[in-house]
Amino acid sequence: MVGEAVGGALAGSLAIMSDAAHLLTDFASFGISLVAMHLTVKRRTKKLSFGWYRAEIIGALVSILFLWILTGVLVYLGVERIINPDYTIDPLIMLITASVGVVINVIMGATLHQPGHHHHHSHGGSPTYTPTDSGHQSQNEDNSHETDKHLLDDKQKLVEYGAISNQNVHDVEKNDHGHSHKKEKNINVRAAFIHVLGDLVQSLGVLIAAIIIWFKPEWKIADPICTFLFSILVVFTTMHIVKDIIYVLMEGAPRTVNFIDVTQSLLEVEGVKEVHDLRMWSLSMNKIAIAVHLAVEKDRDPMDVLRISTRIVRKKFGISESVIQIEEYHPTMSECNECQDPPD
Repeated sequence: MVGEAVGGALAGSLAIMSDAAHLLTDFASFGISLVAMHLTVKRRTKKLSFGWYRAEIIGALVSILFLWILTGVLVYLGVERIINPDYTIDPLIMLITASVGVVINVIMGATLHQPGHHHHHSHGGSPTYTPTDSGHQSQNEDNSHETDKHLLDDKQKLVEYGAISNQNVHDVEKNDHGHSHKKEKNINVRAAFIHVLGDLVQSLGVLIAAIIIWFKPEWKIADPICTFLFSILVVFTTMHIVKDIIYVLMEGAPRTVNFIDVTQSLLEVEGVKEVHDLRMWSLSMNKIAIAVHLAVEKDRDPMDVLRISTRIVRKKFGISESVIQIEEYHPTMSECNECQDPPD
């Protein structure tokens, strides 16, 4: 990053500077991610009852906005160069800098693409560390023991269904947990590899522009043209991330979980007659929360329904935070407007 910034300044190349700006944003994103991961493992408080999961989202938004600002500045400078072509570019420095960038990206891509590169971690019940999950895992395990004990103690005291709910009941086996971490790590490595490929394409573009200017100095307009192309690439590759961020901040239902599928799965639980007030939202990119009311038959054990329903939403749909309220079923519920599913 520093080498490209210095090389771009010495060569007078906006294309190299735009590549360096992209790397600078990657570095800033990495730093913000580290801070966000540190915050997400902090225990929840009375004021932040869901913890610090949104720190990851806010950090990603800040990083992308920073990248867009830098891109806008470079586009402005590129337009100035096209309007006033009174500038010089050192093709040799540009060529050397671009070549080094290509080599580094090739090495990084080859390293990430090595077969078996990410299979060194444990597959069994031994602890597996994933930065975005580890702190919350231990907290949820503590909460699950407390919640299970609370539910068992209160079972004898319940006289009506309306007050029964659950919060943070963990029912995931260690072996499944280990494999979920493996999947997350594989996804992270693949995402990093794709990102490096994008950087490689950008570095190759700079190299091609450098070769053109080396042989045809009068075609130095290739430099601002490359800058424009890279700017378009940056906007298009980050737009879907911004959409996801806005979707999370608007507490939209996660795209990975289908509303109807969750409803049908809960209706299949023995004794459940009605599912209503189902709400799903994303706490972060990979943390989902759910709140739902289940109307059950009068003679059905509410604690059994609660246990089975919690297992379904956690193991089948990967939902990490759940609040399930059990109510006694009344035939009038099917006619209640507020109990109907919301529109699409």
